[in-house]
Amino acid sequence: MDDQRPDGPPPRIGIDRPESFSYSVFHERHPALIANLIRDFPYPPRLRDRLEALLAESLDGTVPPEVPPGPNAPFWESQIAERAGRPWRALPFIWAESYFYRRLLEAVEYFEPDSAWHGVDLFAPQKHAQLDGPEILADLDAYAALTERDPYERRQALLHASLWGNQADLGFRTTNAIEGRGAVVVDDSAALWDLVDGPVDRPVILVADNAGRELTADLALADSLLETGAGAVELHLKPHPYFVSDATGHDVLATLDAIGANPNDAVRALAERLRTAIRTGRLRLRAHPCYVLPSTYHHLPPDLARDFADAKLVILKGDLNYRRLVGDREWDAATAFGEVADYFPGAVAALRTAKSDLAVGIAPARLAELDSGRPDWRISGTHAMIQVHV
Repeated sequence: MDDQRPDGPPPRIGIDRPESFSYSVFHERHPALIANLIRDFPYPPRLRDRLEALLAESLDGTVPPEVPPGPNAPFWESQIAERAGRPWRALPFIWAESYFYRRLLEAVEYFEPDSAWHGVDLFAPQKHAQLDGPEILADLDAYAALTERDPYERRQALLHASLWGNQADLGFRTTNAIEGRGAVVVDDSAALWDLVDGPVDRPVILVADNAGRELTADLALADSLLETGAGAVELHLKPHPYFVSDATGHDVLATLDAIGANPNDAVRALAERLRTAIRTGRLRLRAHPCYVLPSTYHHLPPDLARDFADAKLVILKGDLNYRRLVGDREWDAATAFGEVADYFPGAVAALRTAKSDLAVGIAPARLAELDSGRPDWRISGTHAMIQVHV
């Protein structure tokens, strides 16, 4: 549906309006991110200079013709050839944000094999701090308290833990204080469970978003899905660092170590079950280059499209996956979710706390109530949605 509506799709979300959320990402979040990186790492002058130059370019400059090093070079060559010389402020939000992070990896020599900084996850200090913090200990205590409950009641609680775990996005927390949970604006969890419990012997695909507390909740949810009948679960991860706290295979292993070191027997048992599930192939870890590109899911590579079509259900976590699913456009929030997700090759569920202007599938009366009662509900991280399309 990205460009198949009879009257044409709405405009793409840009980064040029000072009052917009996307503008604030570049003018508030990214400067704080660069400052954090310079604080967290003893980068030499050349890398600090590159980081500061990238920030200045993204605010006031144009796209250079050079292709940053790293994988997916043919894709980036064609993309940059189309945009070289254009001001950053004229770029679509989803493309500009993705390109910024690709350039960020270039600035710290992540893909340079002869550099001492090669392969160093520039977001690792922030991720590891979450795994050592009091919040995750409280999360795991709460998980332990669920273990005596009925498995089907427990998995509903873990679904909501996974949903609200999306608040733990470290990029969002760079410039935002979270006030706690607000409301689940749309809750299609009953439809989600109908799909999970269906007779089809196919995997459930869980496309992860953030490391740390969110990934911990996602792993607990995966364990619960396996317990209640899912034959297999695929956990899809980023192949390398991308946005600030995006989950990679390294983060899964670090999370399992943290869970396994918990003093509570029930929590340590969770870590062991997950390790066993990975060893036996019931929990499959997969990365795909598509997850670190600025394209939406309207343009899926054939192999990933086949996997999505063959899954019992694809659960997409977080704000970026939501933007990629529905198209990062200025939709009327009352537009039906199914209208914009109908192209997807299989059954899909979006689990997302609202942290950008984009929203669809909100009933008009509910939308009016939200807009009048909490005008910033779309970007505050205090409201969430579980939306399903078959």
